[in-house]
Amino acid sequence: MNPRNALTEPWLLNPLPHFGELDPAGYADLGLKSGLEVHQQLLTQRKLFCRCPAGRYSLEHQAEVLRHMRPTLSEMGEYDGTALMEFKTRKDIVYLLNNETVCTYEMDDAPPFEIDDLALDRSIAIARLLGCNIVSEVHITRKQYLDGSIPTGFQRTAIVGTDGAIPYRGRSIRIRQISLEEDSCREVADRGHLRTYRTDRLGMPLIETVTDPDMRTPFEVMEVGQIIRWLARVSGLVRTGPGAARQDVNVSVTGGTRIEIKGVPSLRDIPRLVHNEGLRQTSLVAIQRELQRRGVREQDLPERFVDVTTFVRSTEFQNVRRAVEKGATVLAVPLPGFENLPGAPTQPRTTFLKEFSDRIRVIACIDELPNLACSTQDAPTFSGGEWDRITKACGVEGSVPVLVVWGRQRDAETAAREIVLRARDAVQGVPSETRQALDDGTNGFERILPGADRMYPDTDLPPIPLEDARLDRIFAALPERPWERREGLERQGVGADLADRLSRHPAYDLFQALVGECGDGLSATGLASLLLDRSCPRPASLKVAGDWWRATIRRLAAGEIVAEGIYLAEGDPPAVERESAARRRFAAALATVPEGPREGRRGEDFVMGHVMPGLRGRIAGRTVRTWVKEALA
Repeated sequence: MNPRNALTEPWLLNPLPHFGELDPAGYADLGLKSGLEVHQQLLTQRKLFCRCPAGRYSLEHQAEVLRHMRPTLSEMGEYDGTALMEFKTRKDIVYLLNNETVCTYEMDDAPPFEIDDLALDRSIAIARLLGCNIVSEVHITRKQYLDGSIPTGFQRTAIVGTDGAIPYRGRSIRIRQISLEEDSCREVADRGHLRTYRTDRLGMPLIETVTDPDMRTPFEVMEVGQIIRWLARVSGLVRTGPGAARQDVNVSVTGGTRIEIKGVPSLRDIPRLVHNEGLRQTSLVAIQRELQRRGVREQDLPERFVDVTTFVRSTEFQNVRRAVEKGATVLAVPLPGFENLPGAPTQPRTTFLKEFSDRIRVIACIDELPNLACSTQDAPTFSGGEWDRITKACGVEGSVPVLVVWGRQRDAETAAREIVLRARDAVQGVPSETRQALDDGTNGFERILPGADRMYPDTDLPPIPLEDARLDRIFAALPERPWERREGLERQGVGADLADRLSRHPAYDLFQALVGECGDGLSATGLASLLLDRSCPRPASLKVAGDWWRATIRRLAAGEIVAEGIYLAEGDPPAVERESAARRRFAAALATVPEGPREGRRGEDFVMGHVMPGLRGRIAGRTVRTWVKEALA
């Protein structure tokens, strides 16, 4: 083998570790660092900058709007790289409008209203709960988005707090900032050059909590995300349910760069995603070193591609044959210096070749897979003779990988240029990207990572000064933080596990209202267990059933009923089976007791052993023994 083609990086030769095979020391060897961006919808009646209702979702629409996005210059006279990338996709963006959830503001046909005061107050409250310093003035800025998720092409956002911290396993996780911003549209479909959105959630108030990259293992990222979510939920200031919260995960390793995994739907998905992204970056760093060893430079990769349509017009490779029959152009791009690298593993079940395929899918909009073929890959594509003709047309040796793409001529040319750009990125190392979380725990390219050039001031809205009186009012109403609740519960005698659950449960306030009324018959731990496990009261129950619960607790403490007898009725409040029903069950059970002792303690125990199975959990055992004594007398 040519020494130029030999692989010296062991990471490129060995299988990737499976999830869970690396311990904390293994992640330390990778230099893994990770941070979070947690997005949560605020619980308000109105949207952030208009008077449309918030929280209404619908599958119906009465109108459609078509938009084409174009980038704008920043204040420094430069274009944001992400905006330029999105512009290359030439997407048609269609918005589905429901008259009850949008107005002319969302379509950028009317100026914004003043910011919703309730949303601002609630964002300040959560920022304070996270230990942030609150800004003295709120400045609205515009953040450019050209993916179509916001019809105006920009999102209005404002920083409300900075430099906070939360406790985590004996150390602090730094909170970089809290922002108040508008939510985006819901994507309905994205196929080819057409992308469709629903606008019902557009403009809803949203807070974004950004941490520093203080987490060092994948499970730490998940646990910190849980703490941030729990804190916001305990406050009662955010929406809950599907779609109300999302998180982006930032990951880097030694020699790599910050990669943002966008829109992770569940905290449970985070560990595997972080693990696999760490492996991907480590592999890309190894590929970079291998290219440097081979002496490959960016200037060695000119923008060069060859039209090979005539060579494959009759190919047995059906994907290409069908495309050519419809008028597609087939282009070949040689990559000298990349021998043996397209098949290098980057993520589980994923190779370096997918880095090229993803760029083609997203930017050239050639999304029918497979969307490229490689001369050195082990896959059924072109025949040996066809590959020989393609390689010869490119003027390279057979060991040099040649990537072939097909599609409408303009799309195929865009795809070929993206192959060259991605190959140049490989020489530089790990490109800064926003990536999409996939169901199998891997991730795929979504867009170039945005930079500071996409931010600029909003001239439609003035700064909002935050007066001391307003902040004092907000701070005075702050609830306890979950970790403060947990410490207080443990001081009250609640066990550690129950205290942890109750500290973030809706029944916490009810527990505090009732714990002082429990007698010797019901401990604080017993009350916590009852509220969490036996009755599981819902928020509605907590509001309407306070007096009922207070009376029930007294009966429990007095031994008149047992916890197992409490159950949730269809409505509120919960119910306890009436004593008369238990009496009837006792009488029926008593009639079936077989012959046996009937005198003294031995007789009582004999009868109790036969009647209690049908009464256990419905009435207190001491009450049943009283009835047995009466019957035997």
